Amino acid sequence: MSHDWQAVPKIYDAVKNSWVSKREEVFDHPLKASTITVQEGKIKRRYGGSNTSSASSSLSNTPKKTVSDPLTTFHPLSSALDGIDPLSQFAAGLDPLSQMAEEHERAKEISASRKCRLDDTFEPWSTKKVAILSKYTTSEKLSIATSFLSGGEKVIGKAPSSVSDKVKTRLEQLDDFEEGSVKEMLNLTQQEYVNRIEELNQALRESWEQDQRVKALKIGIQSAKLLVDTAAIQFYPSKFVLITDILDNFGNLVYQRIHSKAEHHRPGSRNPTPLPEQFTPDQVPESAKETCRNWFFKIASIRELIPRFYMETAILKSYSFLTQGEYSKALVRLTKMIRGIGDPLVAAYARCYLCRVGMSVAPEAHEHLRDNFWDFLILYNQLQSNFVKETLIKQNLDYPTYLTLYPPALDWILQCVVYKASETVLKEVLHKCKIQCNSALLLNSVMSAFKPEYIAKRSLELVDIMKECDDLGFPKHLLFRTLGLCLVVADPPENERLQILNDVWKIVTKLKNSADYMSCAEIWIEYAVKHFSKREVNTFLGDIIRHMSPDRAFEQHYPQLTRVVDRILAHMHDFSVIFSMDKFLPFLDMLQKESVKVDVCKVIMDAFMRYQVETTCDPVIINAAMFICKTIHDSVNALTLDDEKRQIGVLICAFIRKISFGRDFEQQLGFYVEARSTFSNLDAALIQLVQCVNLLAMRTRQIVKGHHTRKTSSFVKACIAYSFITIPSLMDVFSRLDLYLISGQVALLNQCLSQADAFLKSAISLIPDSPLIIEVDNKHKSTEPYLLSYISNLLSTLLIVPDHPEQEPLYLIRGLLNVIQDYTWEQHNDTKVLVYLNVLNLLSALSQETYIWSIDGVDSNDALYGSDPKFISEINKICSTLIDEILAHLKFLGDRGNFKKQSYLALELLCHIVAHGDLSCNSLFTLSNNLWLLAHRHGHCDQKSAANCLSYVKVRASKGGPYQDLANKLQMPTQV
Repeated sequence: MSHDWQAVPKIYDAVKNSWVSKREEVFDHPLKASTITVQEGKIKRRYGGSNTSSASSSLSNTPKKTVSDPLTTFHPLSSALDGIDPLSQFAAGLDPLSQMAEEHERAKEISASRKCRLDDTFEPWSTKKVAILSKYTTSEKLSIATSFLSGGEKVIGKAPSSVSDKVKTRLEQLDDFEEGSVKEMLNLTQQEYVNRIEELNQALRESWEQDQRVKALKIGIQSAKLLVDTAAIQFYPSKFVLITDILDNFGNLVYQRIHSKAEHHRPGSRNPTPLPEQFTPDQVPESAKETCRNWFFKIASIRELIPRFYMETAILKSYSFLTQGEYSKALVRLTKMIRGIGDPLVAAYARCYLCRVGMSVAPEAHEHLRDNFWDFLILYNQLQSNFVKETLIKQNLDYPTYLTLYPPALDWILQCVVYKASETVLKEVLHKCKIQCNSALLLNSVMSAFKPEYIAKRSLELVDIMKECDDLGFPKHLLFRTLGLCLVVADPPENERLQILNDVWKIVTKLKNSADYMSCAEIWIEYAVKHFSKREVNTFLGDIIRHMSPDRAFEQHYPQLTRVVDRILAHMHDFSVIFSMDKFLPFLDMLQKESVKVDVCKVIMDAFMRYQVETTCDPVIINAAMFICKTIHDSVNALTLDDEKRQIGVLICAFIRKISFGRDFEQQLGFYVEARSTFSNLDAALIQLVQCVNLLAMRTRQIVKGHHTRKTSSFVKACIAYSFITIPSLMDVFSRLDLYLISGQVALLNQCLSQADAFLKSAISLIPDSPLIIEVDNKHKSTEPYLLSYISNLLSTLLIVPDHPEQEPLYLIRGLLNVIQDYTWEQHNDTKVLVYLNVLNLLSALSQETYIWSIDGVDSNDALYGSDPKFISEINKICSTLIDEILAHLKFLGDRGNFKKQSYLALELLCHIVAHGDLSCNSLFTLSNNLWLLAHRHGHCDQKSAANCLSYVKVRASKGGPYQDLANKLQMPTQV
């Protein structure tokens, strides 16, 4: 059965005015707080706003009282005593004298904790360990001597029975270690050695947990003794890090053991409590002190110097249980003990360990720190002794490599010496360095340790010292690199900056080794960028190119060359200056490895995106940035990841948006044409270009205020042609759909009707190509919600598109309906019906004498047809066909038992008919009544939606006519 359709005529202005809400004047804001007052037994509510004068005067003479929550009413003294009587409060606490004593103890703890704390300017050892382990490696075979791995330990069978036997047994165990129970493991690789050391550390923890204290002590002694061995001398710094971890672990175990046994009584309290983290020796009981002394006595009985030194240093923190003033004396004594170590490398790292432990337990003690550094200076000549020379010959090691083993220890010692030190300390250190040895190694460590501000003030003096210092074994280029690192952090005096650069670069530019040269150049380029103009920076880049070009040396230094660009971009943000340097692009050409060059170009464009705030038309910037973006674009291939494509697209789009020629639209369009040919393989860039060209056409329309001249009309058509040519090259279907519709709307706004027709026709023809499922965040999602939204947008545009004179009426809408009919929709979704309902809205709007909106200069179908009966008849036929399709779908849902969806869609169709159909047509009136009954037939109707629909009908029924009759027929079913 076919249902005839007839749209109800609408005067949109009248409809709009009829639904405007009535306004009424108010005196109080509805969100203001209200106050309740009681007046002669009657409760009245008054809001926080001001009342009228009459209301205030009527209440002014009437007694009133404020009603408060009874739970908020307290006794007058409750606020002062918090609900507790004074005697109970006093009884619950301590007596005043005990409380004062406790507060005094707490103040002492806080003071001690503040004194022992290092601030953030002191770099902790943990941050240096990783760098040392990664730098100091070896391929030689290593050995380890221990009795605790692979069954090397002898078993003691007899258990001690008394205290004297226990002490005797422990001494025998120590003697047993001394007399040769140790086994040596040979031919270990570096990784095997590291694993064995970790096994020792684990064995130490397990022994301690099993209360085998002597065994744990023996493991610590054996570990410390490994630091005597310098067989694989290149590995010694890493060995030091691994072994001292074991010693630190041992020291912490001893400290925690004594701390756990030390319970004390707080003043005024009878119950023992554990020691706080920061305590004083007078809080420690005598038993815990005795245990502490026993540990020091055991370690003092170790015969060999190096194990005894390291073991005592490891448990140095435990001195806090005995006395407060012992740290400084012990540290000085241990410093003197190191003077007995003959090997200068072993002695240097022993000083490093002592300074490290000293800074952790007594950062306020300084005497031992300077003593250690002065001792190192005095004994510096030992580094060239016959013993060292024989060791190097034996291990086939050159002297420069040997000297590189010292910086970790020396840097740490100096860091401790200069911690919170004044500039006078630098002066004193430099003076002693020049007197004692004038060594490049020492000078390098001094510059690394002191604050860059101190170094910057004395930079010229330091340059002179560098020229004169002994560089035997330690290359001078490292000195200039370290100085450069200081000067990029702290600025030298302004009148010395150029002289410093000239003096340094006269020496650096003569370096023959490209690696030595680049290690300095990558640092000093930042100094030049910070303090000088583009001329000096350009000269600097030219010097780098000159050094790197012979024998293609740049291929060995891509990381350094990359950092040069990073440092330039960190301080130079004016890209007209950067790109105007004639050495900048040739510098980039040295990056001939594609991956490196692409990464650097990404960095440059990222900086351009962040720092180029204003748009530009500078040809220097455009040409250089275009070249860089082309390099990035050309790196995209079939194997490129989507995330990388997205990142590249963002950079190129940012570049496109930054280019503007102002009112010179033709040149702007020419730039977009060139960009299209350059970035043809990247969807994101092409989408951005189409959007920019559409914006260009709209700006043209804005300037001429919608009245195009012949010239502007031709330009707009050129823009539209650009879009029409570019869109088909996009890979993504949905991007093409969106751009076809947007470009069609732009063409329509610019009165290019045939071009708008072509865009819309292409959009309609592309809908069947859209996939049913897309993957978003690794999840499969249906595209039907997008298509429903897109088609709704398209329909709103089709309302004002005039019919082509050579085509049948409504040919675009008919084509769209054919596409919708043939498209494969998901059976469990109702998207197709919802689209039909939206088309029904459009056709109803097309039937009106005047459309709800229009475009200046474009005659839509309301002007072309003038409500011609034949045109209206064609619309009604299409509407009838749509209603039949929807009813057929409702029957299909009913046959399948899907009554909930059937109810929802029946009510939706009813709402559309009531809103847009003419109910004086009997078939529509009857259909409306039947749809209401169908929606409620199986009890699945949404009562709220049904009530809203009925309410709308009743509003329309107030004017009489068929709506009155329909309102009488539609009744909400009673709830059972």
